[in-house]
Amino acid sequence: MDPMTQSAQISSSQGFADGHNSAAKESKLSVKDLIHWRDPKKSGVVFGLSMLLLLSLAAFSVISVASYLLLALLCVTITFRIYKSVVQAVQKSSDGHPFKALIDKDVSIPPETFRKHVDASLTYINRALKQMSRLFLVEDLVDSLKLAVVMWLLTYVGAVFNGITILILADILLFAVPPVYEKNKTQIDQYIDLARTQINTTMAKLQEKLPGAVKRSKTE
Repeated sequence: MDPMTQSAQISSSQGFADGHNSAAKESKLSVKDLIHWRDPKKSGVVFGLSMLLLLSLAAFSVISVASYLLLALLCVTITFRIYKSVVQAVQKSSDGHPFKALIDKDVSIPPETFRKHVDASLTYINRALKQMSRLFLVEDLVDSLKLAVVMWLLTYVGAVFNGITILILADILLFAVPPVYEKNKTQIDQYIDLARTQINTTMAKLQEKLPGAVKRSKTE
């Protein structure tokens, strides 16, 4: 083979690999880019659609929202199908079904992919079950008391907000907090470290005074 041709093929392969890796990297960072508003248009669209969905769920039932969404999708696809059929009849063309490429596309889930996700989910489930067993069976008294305080605070949160309201607030915070934190990272980190130090000091004093508390310093 001609050395120049071989070099060109190697460069092309490397370029394809680099492009594939960069595309994969971009896909992995897409969520981070959205919440940091790297592309204001895309972030605005995602934020607007998520808020619209949550507000719809707040006003209507899940069944109604799902039915309206599916009905709207069907109206769009049926209208487009009829429109293309009329255009083909008028122009006497044989373009075929307008969604043929999508119909022929394989949408089945490979067994390997399904098992991979199930195994990954099982790891998290087992970890959560172990943590719950440790907390509710009071392996560490301080950690169990922390959970009790959090649950007690959540009773007040639940009395003021319902689940959809909390999701709406979480959606707003998800898109509002990251850019604010990014602009004021140094000051916010200082306050977080100060609060963390104060909490750790308070919990250490509490752990020493509680009878039967398991001290992490001994277990570690």
